[in-house]
Amino acid sequence: MEHKNIVEFEVWGDYALFSDPVMRIGGEKCSLQIPTYEALKGIVSSIYWKPTFIWVIDAVRVMNPIQTEVKGIRPIKYGGGNDLSYYTYLKDCRYRVRAHFVWNENRPELEGDRNENKHHNIAKRMIERGGRRDIFLGARECQGYVEPCVFEEGTSCYQDIPELAFGLMPHGITYADEAYSPETQGNMTLRYWYPVMRQGQIDFILPQDCPITRVSRPMSIKPFGQEQQNFTGHSEFIEEVL
Repeated sequence: MEHKNIVEFEVWGDYALFSDPVMRIGGEKCSLQIPTYEALKGIVSSIYWKPTFIWVIDAVRVMNPIQTEVKGIRPIKYGGGNDLSYYTYLKDCRYRVRAHFVWNENRPELEGDRNENKHHNIAKRMIERGGRRDIFLGARECQGYVEPCVFEEGTSCYQDIPELAFGLMPHGITYADEAYSPETQGNMTLRYWYPVMRQGQIDFILPQDCPITRVSRPMSIKPFGQEQQNFTGHSEFIEEVL
C-alpha cells in the first residue's frame, strides 16, 4: 500500500550497534546483523518528530556488506570506576530507508495539529538538512549521517541473494502513548519477529502484527503541555523563514 506521506533517505556511518534492549543492561554487547525497526524509527524521529504522529518503517535496504569489528571498551560501572568489555560493532554501514507516518490516536488533544502536508514537508526538509537532532546508529557512540535518496536506486551488495533469514529478533518497543490494543495500553511492551531479507531488502511488518509480544512493565502516557495546546503555528513559521 502506498502512502502519500512517504519519506526516503539514506543513512550511513562508520559503526553501528543494534543490540537487544534486554541485553543492554551491562556487560559485553554484540550488534545484531541488521538494524531493528525500533532503531530505524529512532533515526527518523531524530530527523523530525512530534507527538501528533507515529513513524512507521516500511522497508530498509542493506547497501553494504554485513561486517563486524570487536573493540575493547572501558564502560563506567554502576558502582563507580571502570570495567573492561568487548563490544562487537557493525562497520561501514549504509542503509536506505522508506517510512511514513500515521496520526497518534492516543493523543486526541493534538488533533488540531494533524496537518499531513505540513508535517510531510517539514520532514523532507529536515532530511535535506541532515536531521533536527544528532543521528545515531543504535548507540550514542555510533554517529550517523542522513541525506535524501530514491529508495529503489543503487545496488545492494545482497541484490543477487534471493532470501536470507535472521531468525527471531527484536522488532521494537510499544510505549504507552503508542498503544494499539487493550493489552498495550498502560504498558511498555516488547515485540519480536522473524525478519527475512530478499535481494537486499527487508520489508517490516506493523507493530500490531508481531507474532511475539511481552509486557515489560506498566507505563503511563507522558503529558505534553496544557490541555488543548498543540504544536502548530509559531515554530513551523520560523522553520519556513530559516
